[in-house]
Amino acid sequence: MDFQSLEKIPRHVALIMDGNGRWARERGLSRIEGHKEGAQSVRAVLRAAARAGVEFITVYAFSTENWKRPPAEVDGLMKLLVHSLNEYEQELHDNGIRLRVMGQFERLPLPVRMRLQKTIDATAHYTDHTFVIALSYGSRNEIAQAAKRIAEKVKAGELKTKDINEETIAQHLYLPDVPDPELMIRTSGELRLSNFLLWQLSYSEFYITDTYWPDFREEQFFQALEAFNGRDRRYGGVKPNPGQQAE
Repeated sequence: MDFQSLEKIPRHVALIMDGNGRWARERGLSRIEGHKEGAQSVRAVLRAAARAGVEFITVYAFSTENWKRPPAEVDGLMKLLVHSLNEYEQELHDNGIRLRVMGQFERLPLPVRMRLQKTIDATAHYTDHTFVIALSYGSRNEIAQAAKRIAEKVKAGELKTKDINEETIAQHLYLPDVPDPELMIRTSGELRLSNFLLWQLSYSEFYITDTYWPDFREEQFFQALEAFNGRDRRYGGVKPNPGQQAE
C-alpha cells in the first residue's frame, strides 16, 4: 500500500463502523467479541490514517439509539471502551494523535467519562492528527441543541435573527473547529446515515463496502482512499473541459 501514490488525501474521514454483530454471529461468537475485534480495526485505521496524512478521523462508536440495546451489551461496550483506552493510549502518543469526544458526554457512566477525560487531557497538545469518538451521539439532537443555544442568544440580545446563517449553526455544533468530513466510509453494505453528522456530511463523498467492520483494516482503508482519489468534487459547480476556463 503506497499512500504516497495518492494525489488527493481527504483531510477528514468519518466512519460508520457497522457489522460487528453479524461478524460475530457468523463465527458463533458473542456480539461483544465482535466489538472487541472491531476495536482492532479502529487501531489499524488510525495507524493507516497517520501514515496517509489524514488529519481527522471520526468514528461513530455509540449512538443515542444504542442506549436501547440490552443492558449487558451496553455495559460490555462501555467496559471495552475503558479497556481500549488503558491498553492502547500509548499508540495515540506514539502517533501524535489527539483524542476528542462528541455527543452527550454527561450520559456516559462516570468511570467512562473520567477515563476519557484523562486521555483527552493527556493528548490535547497534539496538532497533526485528531481522533474524534462520537459517543451517545445523534445528529438531530446535535442540531436541535445548536438551535436552542442560538435561540437563547437571541433572547439575551447577544444575536439578531437577521444575522443567523449557515455559519451560525455550524459554530454551535459540538466541535465547530473540526472541518467537515470529505469522505464518509460505511462498512457492511448498509446504505443509510443512521443519524450521523447530517449537517457535516452535506458535501462528503460516500464510500460503502460490504466488508464487516472487524475485517476492515489498513488495506481496506487504502482502497477507500483510492476511491476518493478518483472522485471529481465540484460542490455543485461544473468542471470545465481541458483548455477551457470555467465561466
